[in-house]
Amino acid sequence: MFGDMMGMMNKLKEAQKKVEETKERLHSVLLDEASNDNKLKVTITANRTIKSLEIDEELLTDKEMLEDYLILTLNKAIERATAVYETELAAVAKEGMPNIPGL
Repeated sequence: MFGDMMGMMNKLKEAQKKVEETKERLHSVLLDEASNDNKLKVTITANRTIKSLEIDEELLTDKEMLEDYLILTLNKAIERATAVYETELAAVAKEGMPNIPGL
């Protein structure tokens, strides 16, 4: 019984290490998102850090339109990055979890 418990603890520590490694790797996973007409482009990491923005000159002349474009496009980029982040971490966590009855 004690050996089983130690084995599970070691497996949990390994899983935790893999999760941390995955989080670190996701800093380098870049996702590109753009408005429907490509007037605003965003590059974001899977860890939801914005790396770059490209704004069409036309948007710079209309503050309200630019704000709308930013909100819509950034939200799309964040949603996409979050989906990648959660999928990657779930896969690593599931792979590394010990088989504990009842969980």
